[in-house]
Amino acid sequence: MSEYKIAVIRGDGIGVDVIEEGLKVLNEIARRYEITLEFTEFPWGSDYYFEHGKMMPDDALDTLAAFDQIYLGAVGHPELQDHVTLNGLLLPIRRRFDQYVCERPSVLYPGIRSPLADKEAWDIDIAVIRENTEGEYANVGGFQYKGFPEEVGIQTSVFTRHGCERVIRYSFELARSRDKKRHVTSVTKSNAQGYGLIVWDEAFERVAAEYPDIATSSLLVDAACMDFVRKPEEFDVVVASNLFGDILTDIGAIITGSMGTAPSGNIDPMRRYPSMFEPVHGSAPDIAGQGIANPMAAIMSGAMMLRFMGEEDAASAIDGAVLSVLEEGGRLTPDLGGSASTAEVGDAVVAQL
Repeated sequence: MSEYKIAVIRGDGIGVDVIEEGLKVLNEIARRYEITLEFTEFPWGSDYYFEHGKMMPDDALDTLAAFDQIYLGAVGHPELQDHVTLNGLLLPIRRRFDQYVCERPSVLYPGIRSPLADKEAWDIDIAVIRENTEGEYANVGGFQYKGFPEEVGIQTSVFTRHGCERVIRYSFELARSRDKKRHVTSVTKSNAQGYGLIVWDEAFERVAAEYPDIATSSLLVDAACMDFVRKPEEFDVVVASNLFGDILTDIGAIITGSMGTAPSGNIDPMRRYPSMFEPVHGSAPDIAGQGIANPMAAIMSGAMMLRFMGEEDAASAIDGAVLSVLEEGGRLTPDLGGSASTAEVGDAVVAQL
């Protein structure tokens, strides 16, 4: 029997609700497949900040290092600026555990209507690989004359040859394993950012030469955003910097029907440290506590976690149950045109298992 220690951080807003349903599904699949999942919950996030002045305790990263994986709900609170919540919890975890790959699938599933009128199930099947530890989110810079009329803020993007090559290489390996279009698109803006993104472009060229069986293209980020809407069916694997990947995956989630069906994994492919799995949708404070949040992304993030740990059969069973619920269409949350509650959707997925 396989045994895994999973750290659970529900975090803020709807993260509390959707992780409840994710745990419900994971506990059921563990029972059916004789997997031991030992969950340990940590009450970190904005509420912890209001009480302690920080998003998590000083030794939090040392605590998390003892776990196999991390299962996260969301961070973000309307009374806190995003840089407080992100730099207080999410980004330190990604950096400390070198989770340099953020893998975000965008799939148009059966039973979901895309806002793009001519797209049908499976027409859109994109895997966006976002560089996750450097780039525009490297948090390098500072203030000068803070609080004065002459205030200056300097934000520096960091692109290293090592960081670019490793995430790009992951993208090519993924394109091989998907065995679909066998194509990798690089997203850049080196016409305007002529240093860091030149490092990115040249890294892409070097790595591409190692994979002659994989077709490639390179798009400026504005053209990529346009083509995600205009012809998303042409994309297979897309690799992008931290900022560009973040923006593109929000577009990918919406053209496939809802942010509520967008899972993700913050991954250390070397498996030296715990990876972290979370829904893309954020804390959505406007609907927090109402019981209408879509838990599908959290449930599918749980499946990604199982697959990463080698539990392919269990992960596929969850994916199949989610697909059945979506295709039947009777128990969907309001974002997908239904009237089911968060808990009812979780129950429906368990029933399909």
